[in-house]
Amino acid sequence: MRAGLLLQVREGPAAGVIRAGFTATKKIGGAVQRNRAKRRLREAARLLLPLYGAPGFDYVFVARASTGSLGWTSLLDDVKSALLSLAPPDGAQTGK
Repeated sequence: MRAGLLLQVREGPAAGVIRAGFTATKKIGGAVQRNRAKRRLREAARLLLPLYGAPGFDYVFVARASTGSLGWTSLLDDVKSALLSLAPPDGAQTGK
């Protein structure tokens, strides 16, 4: 289990395009905490999705309570490991 986030992935409608969405529930805290968590996830995704994301797939990053306060390196490690663990097998057809 990753402390920094929950990541969901599914095949998207646009072949060759990586799409991302970000969410944080009220369990995370007030608006300030939720916005901070989503900003951090957006930046991590901006850095890592081009390297580890699969074209033709949609990714949803869900913030956890610790996303806003977790160290930056730890958050990047969590995002990277989540992307790698959800990567499609080699040779898988992407897109529609």
